[in-house]
Amino acid sequence: MDLTYPPEAEEYRTRVRGIIEGAVPSGWEGIGAISDEAERKAFMQHWRKVLADEQLLAASWPKDYGGPGLSAIEQVVIAEEFARYGVPAGDENDMFGISLLGNTLTVWGTDAQKAHYLPRILSGEDRWCQGYSEPGAGSDLAGLRTSAVLENGEWVVNGSKIWTSAGHSADHIFTLVRTDPEAEKHRGISLLLIPMDQSGVEVQPIINMAGDHIFNQVFFTDARAAEESIVGPVNQGWKVAMTLLGFERGSGATTDAIRFQNDLDRLFEIAKTTGKNKDPKVRELLAWCYSRVAIMRARGYQTLTKFLKGENPGADAAIAKLVWSEYFQRYTELALEILGMDAVAPSGAGAGGALQTADVGTPNTSRAWVETALSARAATIYAGTSQVQRNIIGEQLLGLPKEPKVDAGAFRELINT
Repeated sequence: MDLTYPPEAEEYRTRVRGIIEGAVPSGWEGIGAISDEAERKAFMQHWRKVLADEQLLAASWPKDYGGPGLSAIEQVVIAEEFARYGVPAGDENDMFGISLLGNTLTVWGTDAQKAHYLPRILSGEDRWCQGYSEPGAGSDLAGLRTSAVLENGEWVVNGSKIWTSAGHSADHIFTLVRTDPEAEKHRGISLLLIPMDQSGVEVQPIINMAGDHIFNQVFFTDARAAEESIVGPVNQGWKVAMTLLGFERGSGATTDAIRFQNDLDRLFEIAKTTGKNKDPKVRELLAWCYSRVAIMRARGYQTLTKFLKGENPGADAAIAKLVWSEYFQRYTELALEILGMDAVAPSGAGAGGALQTADVGTPNTSRAWVETALSARAATIYAGTSQVQRNIIGEQLLGLPKEPKVDAGAFRELINT
């Protein structure tokens, strides 16, 4: 594993840093430090224009589709520098429209779909969200029940999706639907593009315990989508979905460690300021945090090496998810211990919370560490629970047998003897 970057990558890094430093105001601490909503919105409009003008908005797209056609290592450099400076790769809908759907359309989309959707995604005219999880199909995504039936040249959709990030600001949703109810669980599923500005779609906000509105539940009641809105073959949506999920990894392999290191450095300074760094227990926990970030960095380079070779991260991505999500919870708990009541303060040492890592990839807008700690509670659930990640590691990496199903009747008989 080579930890050095080629000279041309470092030259490109210098260029990217120059763009960022020319776009952010003096004293920049990351977008999470902007607590005023109007100020944040104004910066995001300015920043998105900079990304578009500098050909950084859809870094992984080929030139034929309006992207810059950057090499894999250049994409990595962009992701790392954005993480280091605490700037996003776009607005809240760009991750879904550009990074997920846009990339997937370049692989599975028809010529007509590419010609229609890709320019509108890039311009921001169409704003997308993702509809995967359902109330009865979260970790077991293949158990989804939202249906789509073809009637008179249109798909008629009924069901609901939950934990839909940015659903309240999107006007389109790409969603997995069951198009063949008689097929096995992983078959009979299709990826469908649905306009949300219609009477058959209702979006209800979900407020989390930190008081943030990030998630939504989306209800479909005879919602309509054109017949040609299926991405990839009908009933082959599981393959398309796996392609889409693969775009969430790769170029961002090393960014988790960068974001967490930035915030851990800040926590070290707070510990010194408060004098808590002299507490042996606090020192032990800070050392634990430091070691975990180092592990994330090393694993990130492993994933990066595979990415640059054109390999899929595969099942070992479960290790990365498990490490960072459980770390996220423990280090925010440590922050509360160090800060005490200052953790709830909108000013002073506790202000700003963890500025960049509220959701690893989504900069935090919290004004106190306690809000970040509350948000961290969900980290071991979303994007695959820790239990699911351990099952993947055990079965696919360690070759352990699947957990046997327990016969409830036989179990009751056993314990009653």
